[in-house]
Amino acid sequence: MGLLALFRRKPHERTGFELYGAAVTAARDPWFFGPLGVPDTLDGRFDLVGLHVALLIRRLRTDPDPLGAALAQAVFDAMFADMDINLREMGAGDMSIGKRVKRMWEAFHGRCLAYEAALDSGDEAALAAAIERNVWRSEAAARDPALRLARHAFRSAEALATQPLASLRRGEPPFPAPSEPADAA
Repeated sequence: MGLLALFRRKPHERTGFELYGAAVTAARDPWFFGPLGVPDTLDGRFDLVGLHVALLIRRLRTDPDPLGAALAQAVFDAMFADMDINLREMGAGDMSIGKRVKRMWEAFHGRCLAYEAALDSGDEAALAAAIERNVWRSEAAARDPALRLARHAFRSAEALATQPLASLRRGEPPFPAPSEPADAA
């Protein structure tokens, strides 16, 4: 590898960071931490970002255009570059960063598999169970909030599915506002 290769940008890096940033913005909505009761902790934030990124990657990866898969990889790369930076800013030692990012990747991958299986089968209860297990972990009485978050995830997946790839290429994923639909309140 030549010296110039170190400074070359990846083809979809900027779009990946823009899409990832939109997922992070969607995951930071106060509704999640207030009315829904997601723990406002590092783990709670990671889980909400992970859910939104998983929905976005699922949409991109399943697009018939090969560019979709490339953008999905760019979003994934952006997420874990950001995780690396955040760990460093929180003071994690250089020697432990790689191991911690690997554990985060493994956790994210497991969540993606569970979420995608439930979304693909249209199983709201299975998605709620996966969300309850991951977001609230051992907290009791999280079944109703998990179901509400699962409904939001289904609405988000539907909104993303209708978005043309051209809009996503511009870094504009349509995450719906997280609120209760009239029939679920």
